[in-house]
Amino acid sequence: MSNDAGTKVNHLKVKSYSFALRIVNLSRYLVAEHKEFVLSRQVMRSGTSIGANIEEAFQGQSTADFIHKLSIANKEAFETNYWLRLLRDSLLISPDQSAPLIAECEELQRMLTAAIKTSKAKLNQP
Repeated sequence: MSNDAGTKVNHLKVKSYSFALRIVNLSRYLVAEHKEFVLSRQVMRSGTSIGANIEEAFQGQSTADFIHKLSIANKEAFETNYWLRLLRDSLLISPDQSAPLIAECEELQRMLTAAIKTSKAKLNQP
């Protein structure tokens, strides 16, 4: 792996870990301030799963396994985006609280989509 690829890999790992920490804090806030347990668990599960699947992807046994794990991470990012919008629109979190989280989630989605496309292209090269 080249330096550029290594930097991108580390950026994806760091970004997803940082996002997971913010999701943990959001979940704590929802429980403490709103006594909200169901949605807080949902966003916690999907939001922390993104980074866990990215970590697993880099331990994949093949390029196909790598793509599969990143695809799962991407699905979890889309689910997390849904929960964040639902929390915002149900007024459990304010637009000011939700906007940076949704933006970060969408950035992870774009990064994951790009990594999957690049990996698929490399997989299909002769």
